[in-house]
Amino acid sequence: MTETVALDDLTERPREVAFPGAEPKTVRLSLDAGEEVPAHRHPGREIVVHLVSGRLDVRVDGESNVLEPGDLLRFDGKREVSPKAEADSTALLVLAPRSEDE
Repeated sequence: MTETVALDDLTERPREVAFPGAEPKTVRLSLDAGEEVPAHRHPGREIVVHLVSGRLDVRVDGESNVLEPGDLLRFDGKREVSPKAEADSTALLVLAPRSEDE
């Protein structure tokens, strides 16, 4: 099956799943400047964050990772993550199931 969705059509805030029920889980995250997501984990997942617009500080286990548009960040979902927008920001997150051999 092939599916297409436009990021601009995903309007739920702060996040909306692009392809409900499908793997890998793909989410559009939209935060206003100063807005943040409380620290949390995604066990059993590998996470990739692609910043589409804005400026986003993604803290992973307390370590700051400031992303600019076009940047990609990858980390293990076992780690604690807390994104905070330094400017109005939109990011695409891919939460892929961890491989059994990792």
